[in-house]
Amino acid sequence: MQAQAPKIWTIPNGITLLNVLCGFVGILAALYGHLFLAGVFMLLGAIFDFGDGLAARLLKSSSPAGKELDSLADMVTFSVLPGFISFQLMQLALFNGIRNPFQMEAHAVDWIFLSTSALIPLFSALRLAKFNVDTRQSESFIGLATPANALFFGSLGVIVFQSASVEVKEIILNAKQLVAFNILFSALLVSEINMFSFKFKNLSWRDNKVRFSFIAISVALLIGLNYLAIPVIIILYILLSGILHFYKK
Repeated sequence: MQAQAPKIWTIPNGITLLNVLCGFVGILAALYGHLFLAGVFMLLGAIFDFGDGLAARLLKSSSPAGKELDSLADMVTFSVLPGFISFQLMQLALFNGIRNPFQMEAHAVDWIFLSTSALIPLFSALRLAKFNVDTRQSESFIGLATPANALFFGSLGVIVFQSASVEVKEIILNAKQLVAFNILFSALLVSEINMFSFKFKNLSWRDNKVRFSFIAISVALLIGLNYLAIPVIIILYILLSGILHFYKK
């Protein structure tokens, strides 16, 4: 019996392709120093990333091809794009501007600092490969999910270009701190720490108190701090997940 060709032209896959498109445009924006625009397209990509799964469940049209396509889309939008954003933030921190990396003169230490940005796409790729074959991640994530990692770096770029506060920009554009972020978040991507997900089986407080509490705190932070709250929320998510992980152990 002849094998049937995998079905790829579906509505969920079309939404996933919009995620890829957002990642591509975001990379172009980051390449030319438009980090705010890069962050906007990353956020749009995250919306499409959520939407394709929702559409697949509603239309009952999930497929192995769709799952593979989703991972490839994540590689563009939530792996390569945040790596570009991190690289450009590092240039701003080191040189107070964005340059052509192949035409600039930099010390060896500067190149080492810049190269840590490559850890993000490298470890994101490992994370995505691990997620696709790890059957333990049906109800929670093991390690930091690539969208959360990407939104952290994307939000830093947005803050640098939108915030009027010199102090806030100086806090973010610290080269040693950015190196620490690149290394720490890359390690979290492939860690064995359980990170709670937002998959609700029901709406009871007893089964979802952590999720409801975190959402309430996040909304309050967004109201109070606007876009400045995004990296704070992601760090809070990591800390809370870590506390719960080690408490259960």
